[in-house]
Amino acid sequence: MPHDSALQTMQASLTGLEQKQTSTAEFCQIWRAQQALLADLPPRFGVILEDLLSRLEAGSLFTEESCSFSQSDLHANLSMWLEKAKERVQQN
Repeated sequence: MPHDSALQTMQASLTGLEQKQTSTAEFCQIWRAQQALLADLPPRFGVILEDLLSRLEAGSLFTEESCSFSQSDLHANLSMWLEKAKERVQQN
């Protein structure tokens, strides 16, 4: 696949985020930097990703889980986004 490296980088950073080895700012920077992958996906992928990253950044301002910005829910949604992106890339 042409985007294997980007997808692996994104997966590794998600794992790092979940294990608190990667900061939210670093994680968001890594994911936003995958412009070639994002360009090859339908536009809605970029819209959804930016929404998730924005909520993750806003939620990181709280020290506890906020009902509006559950970190575990956001991590699960980012994982789902990544799986859908992998499927879409494999189809092309």
